[in-house]
Amino acid sequence: MLNFSVCVEMIFRRDAQGKDMAMADRIARVAECGAPAIEFWGWQNKNADEIAGAIQRHKLFVAAMSSGAGNLVDPSKRAEYLDTLKKGLEFSKKIGCTTFLQTVGQEIVGTPREAQHKSIVEGLKAVAPIVEKEGVTLVVEPLNILVNHKGYYLVTTKEGVDIVREVGSPNVKLLYDIYHQQISEGNVIDTITANIRDIGHFHMGDVPGRHEPGTGELNYRNIFKKIESLGYKGFVGMEFAPVCDPAKAVKDTMVLAK
Repeated sequence: MLNFSVCVEMIFRRDAQGKDMAMADRIARVAECGAPAIEFWGWQNKNADEIAGAIQRHKLFVAAMSSGAGNLVDPSKRAEYLDTLKKGLEFSKKIGCTTFLQTVGQEIVGTPREAQHKSIVEGLKAVAPIVEKEGVTLVVEPLNILVNHKGYYLVTTKEGVDIVREVGSPNVKLLYDIYHQQISEGNVIDTITANIRDIGHFHMGDVPGRHEPGTGELNYRNIFKKIESLGYKGFVGMEFAPVCDPAKAVKDTMVLAK
């Protein structure tokens, strides 16, 4: 059985009146659905004690959070990147999170891609001993540039895997976002199968629209079946904007994996 986490930045973010919900209330809603874990993006605007308390009350996990440090393409930003990541580690300890979502930054126009690739690898190599010591895994994320993230550097699974393998740390893996990669390159099941040993986390949403499974072109029942058959033991993050009731979207998604 797959382990699902719910991204509370996109699901249960707002109440019936359209107001942003407190993190504790979002976590409670996830627990009511029977999902085992939450995840979220930036930590800088959140209260670790609030999250830790809600997680403990509802017996959930924090599957992943953003490192908060996202510029790896520019070596002149290396010190800033490391400083932010170290602060993120202090936050993560309070909530028991051991996976950091890691973006790499916008492509630097006029700078050869080879130089930016090298900077990403060198930055991750610099931080690898730190996260290894802390027991945290960085999952490096390619994003699509056709719909959502114009100008972002890392797009393809191949380059993401190349980066992970060049870094050579068990604590630096790939984040395979099914939504983004369907837009960027398709061939989802074969790509997952070929690279499963390098994948440390999944995100999912249907295409087009980034809504829940069943609203678009992806056959998530088959995708989930394949991921489970490959022996994957990590989390699959629901990172979509529901068009139906959020609780129904979460429950229906988990049913697809049964």
